Amino acid sequence: MIKKIIFMLLQFVLFLIVFFAGSLLPVFQILPSNIMTFANGLRAFEWDGVFLMLALFVLILLIEALRKRLRSAAPWTSLALALATILGLAMKFGFKDLHE
Repeated sequence: MIKKIIFMLLQFVLFLIVFFAGSLLPVFQILPSNIMTFANGLRAFEWDGVFLMLALFVLILLIEALRKRLRSAAPWTSLALALATILGLAMKFGFKDLHE
């Protein structure tokens, strides 16, 4: 049980780092940006970090499936993804001000 919690915390940190790094990608213009502008036109959301985090999630699930540990490990991985998403959005990763 302790081992699963430690791996979940490590995955949480990994998801959070990928979310943050993906949120910085539009600044360096490495990937084409997917921007959603809000109604007031002053704030936007960059989806790159979310997409990279979801791609990493799918990759981890595929590895767990190949190791035949999907049933026991997937709930912990999903919890790590959910917590990283909540904390990343609370820390405003991906949000960008469009003040001119």
